[in-house]
Amino acid sequence: MGDILTALAAEDPARPAITCDGRTTTRAELEARANRLARSYAELGVGHGDFVTVALPNGIEFYEACYAIWKLGAVPQPASARLPGPELGRLLALADPALVVGVAAGDADGRASVPAGFEPDPALSDAPLESRISPSWKAPTSGGSTGESKLIVSGSTGAPDLVPIAARYRLHPGQTQLVPGPLYHNAPLIVSVTGSALGQHLVVLPRFDAQAALDAIARHRVSFVNLVPTMMARMLRVLDTLPNVYDLSSLEIIWHMGAPCPAWLKKRWIDLVGADRLYEMYGATEAVALTTISGQDWLAHPGSVGRPILGEMKVVDLDGNPAAPGQNGEIVMRRSPGSLPAYHYIGAEARVYDDGWESLGDIGRFDEDGYLYLADRDVDMVLVGGANVYPAEVEAVIMEHPAVLSCAVVGLPDDDLGQRLHAVVQADGELSEAALRAFAADRLVRYKVPRSFRFVSEPLRDDAGKVRRSAVRRVEITLAGAPMARPA
Repeated sequence: MGDILTALAAEDPARPAITCDGRTTTRAELEARANRLARSYAELGVGHGDFVTVALPNGIEFYEACYAIWKLGAVPQPASARLPGPELGRLLALADPALVVGVAAGDADGRASVPAGFEPDPALSDAPLESRISPSWKAPTSGGSTGESKLIVSGSTGAPDLVPIAARYRLHPGQTQLVPGPLYHNAPLIVSVTGSALGQHLVVLPRFDAQAALDAIARHRVSFVNLVPTMMARMLRVLDTLPNVYDLSSLEIIWHMGAPCPAWLKKRWIDLVGADRLYEMYGATEAVALTTISGQDWLAHPGSVGRPILGEMKVVDLDGNPAAPGQNGEIVMRRSPGSLPAYHYIGAEARVYDDGWESLGDIGRFDEDGYLYLADRDVDMVLVGGANVYPAEVEAVIMEHPAVLSCAVVGLPDDDLGQRLHAVVQADGELSEAALRAFAADRLVRYKVPRSFRFVSEPLRDDAGKVRRSAVRRVEITLAGAPMARPA
């Protein structure tokens, strides 16, 4: 990866490499900065194969740090810059990094660290370093549904084969890529780093904002973007409020992934950009197996996340037998025969079954044509009076209401039903519980309509579209005895 940047800088040093928050760095500037940072990191003790935790927000500095780490043959270990102290401490205990980037010395649990905005010694050389290859090119974190941190260490080295990755995502050198998602999440990281290595101009948002994203697409003539459904819904609300203001004609490829996409939202985006430009991927950071589907195929198989393009997938019943087409069960997957391990965990154990099949805990079904449909994660399923309810389905309906910005549906203890559905809702403007319940009742069978609602003012999903329902549920159980009124 470090050699790729050196070659790009030599090929066209003045070409824009990254733009963020009004500042643009060229290929030559990115290369020089990464070389000087690499030498500074080495003086702080970073060596070949070491983990380096990168707790920086979205920005040029994030990519400078990662390229510096690759140039040393070390492993970038991205983390949120907003992690609270105890959670950061647990992560550092897992990773045991040689250096923590973006954290003050007193917050690094005694480890070597440099803060955000760190300036290396200007006397250090910015010339290219001796070529080194990291044993793994990334080790992102994942809390999953439980919220317990684990590291997912990639099986690809710091000299990854970018050709199949680029082909999979339809990336090519001439594109301008908008990066709206948090870089500590795998999808924005892998797509933008691959684009950078191809020589793309990256336009990075410091933090997702719907109007800023739409403005960046129009201003920079963005041709490639990777979104999550939460972003898609927020951008649509801006477009509905301000029609004919934002030019999206430059967009060639729009991916969405990271969370289930409601059918109504998918259809709106197909109407907006065209079915031939919209693509969806289902998989995980572990990259054992992946499915994709184009907008055209989705119109023929509405609700599907596509067919496998990497590895193998099947759906099994409670006894581990293959489920019949149309029958929900646990989705299991394994890598293609003869391929190298895609990852290994630090801080968790993979759910591996016979013959290498493993599970990420998702529930779904295949149709007769081999297209996969997601239900939800097995740990999130709610049993209401003996009936299985998947929160993602209920959330998709609630999100369709024009006043709803985000929501999370969980099961709360109930003496009669065992569990009852409860919805936590972030709304824009006045929205009554009665109105929202009536809206849901028009679209869902009665037992899937939440029995209770609580309105909140803060977002319930992060910038990557993720929600930790287990954490939401703990809070709601604690509050269950208190009035569930809209906050002032």
